[in-house]
Amino acid sequence: MSDFVLESGHVRLEPLSREHVGGLVSASAGGEELYRWSAVPLGWDATKKYVETALEWKAAGRAVPFAVVRVADGAVIGSTRFFDIERWDWPEGHERRGRSSPDVCEIGYTWYAPAAIRTAVNTEAKTLLLTHTFEEWKVLRVCLHTDVRNERSRAAMERIGCRFEGILRAHRMAVDATPRDSARYSIVAAEWPAMKEKLAELAKRT
Repeated sequence: MSDFVLESGHVRLEPLSREHVGGLVSASAGGEELYRWSAVPLGWDATKKYVETALEWKAAGRAVPFAVVRVADGAVIGSTRFFDIERWDWPEGHERRGRSSPDVCEIGYTWYAPAAIRTAVNTEAKTLLLTHTFEEWKVLRVCLHTDVRNERSRAAMERIGCRFEGILRAHRMAVDATPRDSARYSIVAAEWPAMKEKLAELAKRT
């Protein structure tokens, strides 16, 4: 999958690279309590490892990671990515057989600098990501997961119209090195037009 940039009025999603390490270190500084339930790298060594792992996933075709950049001044203010990218083995003759784009994917590993929380950043970033998945890739479903204890993240997903599907028990390792129960949310292609309108309304209020 070739690199691409997604941009709107306030944010630009750039392909994540080693050049973003310093900016990510600055972005996460001071967010220890804010990131209590999120896998956010703190400090140079952790951030460098975080970026290297993301790039390994990218090279293996498992993820498309981004740095979130503020358009106004070019400051790095967070990160996000597409991952768990699936291409289904459609039968011969099916209209989706032979596609190079994913059929389904997940959006996650999303975090922002403390100063970017409760601003237009998340709404714009999610609009960019979801527009790309549903209108460029033509995916059938996008999933999002978060630690069941992460009330702020769950509220953000529900605010933009994601559908709550349930709790996946002992789904992944949590930040505190315990088996994490994950709250699962999703959007399917048929729901995207209404969600796009809702995102546009939310953007007007921020």
